[in-house]
Amino acid sequence: MQKNKYTAASLFLFSGIILAGFSPENVKNYSHSNQDRWVAPAWADTLKSPYHEEPLTLAQGEELFTLYCASCHGDEGYGDGAAGGALGQKPANFHDTLVKKQSDGALFWKLSNGRGNMPPFKDVFTAEQRWQLVAYIRHLGKNE
Repeated sequence: MQKNKYTAASLFLFSGIILAGFSPENVKNYSHSNQDRWVAPAWADTLKSPYHEEPLTLAQGEELFTLYCASCHGDEGYGDGAAGGALGQKPANFHDTLVKKQSDGALFWKLSNGRGNMPPFKDVFTAEQRWQLVAYIRHLGKNE
């Protein structure tokens, strides 16, 4: 039952993105080719989480991920979510070496600023919540 609640919330969020003008046709105009890798500015690598990774951090990150990210990135973070495929460009696979090599600060910056069909979350989540998501994304990438 809990998973259905999260799925409904994800679909609601996706619907909101569509209603806000991010239709698949419009997103195509903003999408970047697969060859145009998304690179955070170098200074983002200096950002460090002020929060310790602990079970509560991961649990809170998992809850946020399930509600807001899984619809595009997939339940396990492989970039295979149903909503993500509909947007024209495959979302990041958090198990991919290119993602794993990025610094926590780079992931935090990307979560904060967004690009193309990835919305910016700096005005949606607190800094603590964005760091919780980074911790959970790292956790997903470790589970092979």
